[in-house]
Amino acid sequence: MTMTAELFGVVGVAAITATYFLLNVGRMSADYWIYPLINFLGAALIIWSLMIQWNLSAFLMETSWALISLFGVFKTFRKRQDTP
Repeated sequence: MTMTAELFGVVGVAAITATYFLLNVGRMSADYWIYPLINFLGAALIIWSLMIQWNLSAFLMETSWALISLFGVFKTFRKRQDTP
């Protein structure tokens, strides 16, 4: 695995883990758009690293994580638009 791909994967894991930790200690809200956005970016970085060192189960997990996170981003923006 190239060093760049490994670095991207590690940064992606750190982003997802950090946001999950911040959510659990009450420093971040899942209703705020930044939470699903960081989760999406973290998953995207891990997916990018998986293009170099393939792992089907990890790819399926991260693709699911990215799609659910994108849904969360759109949901929070839609909720903000609907709120007067």
